[in-house]
Amino acid sequence: MEKKRILGLDYGKKRIGIAVTDPLRIFAYPLETLSNDSNFWSNFDKIINQFDIEKIVVGYPVKEDGSKTDVTGAVEKFAGELNKKYKYEIVYVDERYSSAIAKERVISSVVSKKKRRNKGLLDKNAAAVILEDYLKTTN
Repeated sequence: MEKKRILGLDYGKKRIGIAVTDPLRIFAYPLETLSNDSNFWSNFDKIINQFDIEKIVVGYPVKEDGSKTDVTGAVEKFAGELNKKYKYEIVYVDERYSSAIAKERVISSVVSKKKRRNKGLLDKNAAAVILEDYLKTTN
């Protein structure tokens, strides 16, 4: 039986990485990276309409000691906008190490050094790591 999917987001001031689960919510797949600009919401609407979404998992930036970072407030504001616009359940997941894990994945799976430098590749993979962390706590 298929379930509704879950989106994972890695918020950044320049780009937002997006990942999605498979219909059975076993795997998280890097989907896309969108520019965090005036076109973001219209582009994000297209993604939302493409999948049967139930929940959105947002990476929550905290320091090693668990305290907030300089980006945490922006993430909270963004999550509030998501909640107002889409009415999905929004779940925060500690995103410590997600970028480092994503970078290792990109290095091991992308042969071309030029392609590895694509920051969007890193962002959508970080979103997948965040989403995988969430799935581990719920499955």
